Amino acid sequence: MEQIEHGFKTAVRFVLTFLTWIIIAAVTGAVGGVVGSLFHKSVEQVTVLREKHDFLIFLLPLGGLVIAGLYKLCKRSDDTGTNQIFNSVREDGKVSFWVAPLIFISTVITHLFGGSAGREGAALQLGGTIGSKIGGLFRLDKKDQSMVVMCGMSGVFSALFGTPLTATFFAIEVISVGSLYYAAIIPCLASALTAYWISRLFGIEPVKFALSDIPVLSWPNIGRVIVLGVGCAVVSIIFCFTIHKTEHYMKKLFKNTFIRAFVGGLVVVGLTLLVGNRDYNGSGMNIISDAISGKCVPYAFLLKIIFTAVTIGAGYKGGEIVPTFFAGSTLGCFLGNAVGLPAGFGAAVGLTALFCGVVNSPISSIILSIELFGSQGLLLFAIACGVSYMLSGYYGLYSSQKIVYSKLRLELHNEANT
Repeated sequence: MEQIEHGFKTAVRFVLTFLTWIIIAAVTGAVGGVVGSLFHKSVEQVTVLREKHDFLIFLLPLGGLVIAGLYKLCKRSDDTGTNQIFNSVREDGKVSFWVAPLIFISTVITHLFGGSAGREGAALQLGGTIGSKIGGLFRLDKKDQSMVVMCGMSGVFSALFGTPLTATFFAIEVISVGSLYYAAIIPCLASALTAYWISRLFGIEPVKFALSDIPVLSWPNIGRVIVLGVGCAVVSIIFCFTIHKTEHYMKKLFKNTFIRAFVGGLVVVGLTLLVGNRDYNGSGMNIISDAISGKCVPYAFLLKIIFTAVTIGAGYKGGEIVPTFFAGSTLGCFLGNAVGLPAGFGAAVGLTALFCGVVNSPISSIILSIELFGSQGLLLFAIACGVSYMLSGYYGLYSSQKIVYSKLRLELHNEANT
């Protein structure tokens, strides 16, 4: 009788917890969906404006001054951002309110004037802030507060990219590599789906690409994909190293945030004039589409890395994931064609494998390949992601990302280094 009573109480507790998190996650996803959709529309509109008026690129240094001034006015360090969100999940789940409006406005300014940046940094910071504030309204404890921050991250990420399953697993996988927060799957998925549906109400189409030529699973093609995965691993190390070192040296050379932003903006303008086109300004989604269609400049991935490193290092906002998509797709288009894969398929594999290498999130990357390109060729995508993950070492875009388990042995990463 006692066992039956205990079992009943346990079942009730699980059901109540499930329903509670569905409600909290739905609210978080609803707010995240609205904010994410407005942010998406804002970035989209300023990108159209910039493409119509080429002269706006010359105002990038002034835009940098505005961004630096906003962070100064709000008494926020210019290097607070995605890393702060990651730390909050591991600590108390508290995120400052000012993170959201600052990253929203600053990212829009960056895209308006042609800084080379993405959108996911803003997605994670907006979502983390939303989650933190909603957690406060529901008076959640420390551990639940951390989980609702993850719900916010997955919600806004889903609204921006239209990839709810990737958003779910990215939020629970990227913070501590090798250790998944399984308890957060249902809350993050509920938030991501709610935000996704709201983004569709705003008329935002999910990011999807059609592949015209998908090779069969064969040993020669597996070998070709492995080569592509190795190339993505190498470039992921170059990407992360360049981003971090450029930021380090720019801060060392220009301790004043205003001077750093202004000089960085001038460098981006100079680089733009040097290459003679606007392909490397903004997120470059059109270049990603071209690469998946089989067209690319062989060295485009290197130029995008340079443009992005200067933009982020100077203090402009947005994130590095879409630039990673750009670099991965153009690298994959060129390298895939060189080893005998269809160029468009190589671009698709390169996009997901380089993403995997820089964020150390293989499950999210494999799911991303399905949501962006469909399930055909899934095993080839998975092989490339696995190779890129293993061979990219312990480099990563986010300094607050914690490598929990070794990539080489079944042991904790810290144990592997002792």
